[in-house]
Amino acid sequence: MADFFTGMRISGSGMAAQRMRMNTISSNIANINTTQSPEGGPYRRKDVVFEAMPDVKNFGDIVSATSPKSEFQRVQVTDIISDRKAPILKYEPDHPDANAEGYVAYPNINLMEEMTNMIQASRSYEANVSAMQATKDMALSSLEIGR
Repeated sequence: MADFFTGMRISGSGMAAQRMRMNTISSNIANINTTQSPEGGPYRRKDVVFEAMPDVKNFGDIVSATSPKSEFQRVQVTDIISDRKAPILKYEPDHPDANAEGYVAYPNINLMEEMTNMIQASRSYEANVSAMQATKDMALSSLEIGR
């Protein structure tokens, strides 16, 4: 049986995951023209990996869980991966990062795709905020019944 706190934890995990996704997308947009990164070469687009995890409160719940698929799930960011697509080469012989042939390697980042991902993450965040608000309203309503 679920309680109000379970709903809050699940919504909170979704909000945290979408916040991480928004930060990653923002980093991609900010580095759309970065030709040199600390790893060498142009910036590599990043993406987050989500995973559904059993909603547990403590280590004892983890150990005693027999069927995690039947339990409530929360979302967790498990990894941030770098895109392995080849960089975009543009002919700019006067650029300081140009190679011997005059081409500069730019990150393979599509601004429209990133903006679409940002809208999607923002709406997912808002949906989790709405779910959390609904849970809070139900908890307050149940307290009013007890009066």
